[in-house]
Amino acid sequence: MNLSPALLDEAAAGAGSGQWIGTIIMIVAMVAIFYFFLYRPQKKQEKAAAEMKNSLEVGDEVTTIGGIIGEIVSIKDETCVIETTRDKTKIRILKSAISKVDVKASEKEA
Repeated sequence: MNLSPALLDEAAAGAGSGQWIGTIIMIVAMVAIFYFFLYRPQKKQEKAAAEMKNSLEVGDEVTTIGGIIGEIVSIKDETCVIETTRDKTKIRILKSAISKVDVKASEKEA
């Protein structure tokens, strides 16, 4: 069987393009996995945290990142004042330091 050099070059070029397509598909798959398993859930979590911090009200019982539990007494742009004990100890904290709202003010009244 006698193969011409032109035929061999054509076959080699076809095999090389198949490898490139496979590589491109793998890169696209990895980017998609990265997006759906890392980036998208993080954005959802950031959005939920921002929504929680924007919906704070006076009277909400909150827990800070450091574990301090208190009731919001006043709210300003980026800070709020919480009351922590029966002695009415007040602490001024950043809104970003609030990790969760334990009891909403509207739920206390009901």
